[in-house]
Parts: sequence; structure tokens; C-alpha cells
Amino acid sequence: MFATRHTTMTNATAPSPAGGGLESSGARPDPSGDARRILSAAIAILEQGGELLQGLPPDAYGQRVPEAFDASIGGHYRHCLDHFTSLRRAVGSGEVDYDNRDRDPRIESQPGYALEVTEGLRGWLETLGPRILAMPVGARCEVSYARGSAPVTGSTLGREMVYAIAHAIHHYALISVMARLMEVRVPSRFGVAPSTVAHNEKQATR
Repeated sequence: MFATRHTTMTNATAPSPAGGGLESSGARPDPSGDARRILSAAIAILEQGGELLQGLPPDAYGQRVPEAFDASIGGHYRHCLDHFTSLRRAVGSGEVDYDNRDRDPRIESQPGYALEVTEGLRGWLETLGPRILAMPVGARCEVSYARGSAPVTGSTLGREMVYAIAHAIHHYALISVMARLMEVRVPSRFGVAPSTVAHNEKQATR
């Protein structure tokens, strides 16, 4: 199985967000703790992907599913990894470019290669300390069908990592539906948002 590794982050404190004050409880916000939680979540998302890749029948990964716009599990999973690769490049460039993605067909069609890329990205995440998530970045993403350059908005690496996690969960949900259409099992809670899990657990205790 895809082994879970726990990373010890540094104890350095990330810069406080602009305008950050005291929470209603009276406790000061903990940006460093938030950053660690984001990094742990990103690692966990890739671990889920690794479990998926190791559990899928090889022929199911690249199989087109007519009921899902003729897409494949491999296509959706490659799309998720592209976003994390964009984050990795942003550490050096200062820009998260969501339009200039690799779209590597090997990741779409070869689960073994996709697993290698997944493990590489997870290994990179495990080297990051919490302070780096406060790094300012520009996020480039085309949102208009009109001619012109894609807009770039100011953000942070941490904010874009949160987006990459939520984006992956959304596509994992689609992958889960596609797998069920092929009568293939997926890992527990795969594609279920953490807030949904928490809500369901709360409802179950009532």
C-alpha cells in the first residue's frame, strides 16, 4: 500500500496575515499551525491518489467512460497533479500558471508513471516548512473567452495550495463516480470533502 509518512515541520512562525487580530476566543491566530495543517492536507490528498493508483485495475485507469463526457480516470488525475506541479514551479518563479500545464499523456495512460509523479510531488511537499506558504505569488488563470492576456491576481502559495487541495477533492469525486460506473472500488472517503465528513459525523452523533 501507499505508505503514510509523517513530516516534522520546523517551528518557525509564518508572518501574521495583514489586519489579523484576536479571535473571538481571545487566542491569537496561529498562521504557522494553519500552514502545517494545509501542508498535511496536501500530502494526504496525494496519498489518497497513490492508494487509488495502486488499487485500480490497470485497464480501468485509461478507459473512457461515455457517461462522464467520454473522459477517463487518468485524465482527471493528471489534471489534479498538474495543479500541484504548478505550485512547485511557483516556488522558483513566483507565479502559479494554471494555463501553462504539462498535460503529460503518460500520466493519463500509465498508472505506474502517475504514481512516480505523485510520490515526487509528495516528497517535495514534505520538504516544505510552514513559513513558505506565506510567500506572495501571482496566480495566472484565463477566465475569459475574449481575446487578450490571462489575468494575474495577487495571492500566496498557501492560498493556492488550499485551492489545489479543494480542486483535487472535486475531481476525486468525479473519479469516484466513474469508478463506480466501471464497478471498481475506490479508497474510503475518496472524493468526499472534509467539511462533509465532519458534518456527517456530527449528524450521526445526534
